Amino acid sequence: MTARASRGAALALAFALGGCASLLGPQDFEDTPASRAYADLADSGFTGDVAVSLPGEPFTIYYGGPEPEAAGEHAIEGWPWASVTEQVVAVLVMREVENGTLALDSNVGAIVPRLRGRGLTVEDLLRHRSDLPNPDDTPPDDQGVPAFYTDGGDALRFCTGQGAAREEGTWSYNNCDYIVLGEVLEQVTDTSLDLLLAQGVGLSADWINTDFIEAGSDRAFAKARPGDARILAGYGASGALVGPLDDMLLFDRALMEGDLLGDEALATLWNADPDAGHMALGQWVFEAPLEGCEGPQRIVERNGAIGRYRVRNIILPDLGIAVALATDQAEFDFGEIWSGSGAMHRLLSTVACG
Repeated sequence: MTARASRGAALALAFALGGCASLLGPQDFEDTPASRAYADLADSGFTGDVAVSLPGEPFTIYYGGPEPEAAGEHAIEGWPWASVTEQVVAVLVMREVENGTLALDSNVGAIVPRLRGRGLTVEDLLRHRSDLPNPDDTPPDDQGVPAFYTDGGDALRFCTGQGAAREEGTWSYNNCDYIVLGEVLEQVTDTSLDLLLAQGVGLSADWINTDFIEAGSDRAFAKARPGDARILAGYGASGALVGPLDDMLLFDRALMEGDLLGDEALATLWNADPDAGHMALGQWVFEAPLEGCEGPQRIVERNGAIGRYRVRNIILPDLGIAVALATDQAEFDFGEIWSGSGAMHRLLSTVACG
């Protein structure tokens, strides 16, 4: 075992013991709002992992599914973070804005020559307002995966091509936006994205074992199948992070506690556009009623999906609560928090108000 893996194992064990996490089913947990929320989710058919952070308490982590021996792998190696990666990259961008090396209105073409003359700004990429091509539109390979993510081609060359024109004030989700942002970060800092991540987030949040996976990686992660690493690596700065849910909560806590961004930068990060579905920078921020809570609660939400993997990262900043979930159940219906019903709404209501 490497020193890094050993440290990860020790920290994961510490969180598991300190947070009363267990390898057993929900019926074996002490009766708390978090355990009741997990039990309800499990009853609805969910078999993934759930991690909960409450103010002033150790993490509580529930390892789902019928194979408790897999929990150690989940705790140390974790899950693909999918598009939660974009939430992290948005924080890296805002750190450079704080440092003065970038501005939200910086001309991307002045940094990435292939985009010269296109009039794109950093904020356009953060808010998915670009006219870049969409990798999801490339022809599927023999596994049904868009070829962009598996063909090993020049991702930047593709992503700096011409996509569909975008009307002013509209947006469209597109992974090329964040792949290009990764290049912007590397150019303005003269530092690799891996190192920026380690120094800019990992150290500040005290991450255990989260990083960008590479195509040839033999790293283990929950429910991994042959070829998964190659597919995930193809997402780059838009979706290639892999790590434990502990680290996702550490990231959330570091954001809420001001360890990653100052107050002004954090307010900008979470400044949502109601006309664009409450999209903020790399995440969605909105108010929603939770059953049992007095008045609507501010919700910071980032969802991820790659292949069969589904991820949710939810922060309730005014309550100091964070919840992270991961599963390989592509068909599981989480519902929408803002709708006032569904699995995620019930879970948050129980954890925050129950």
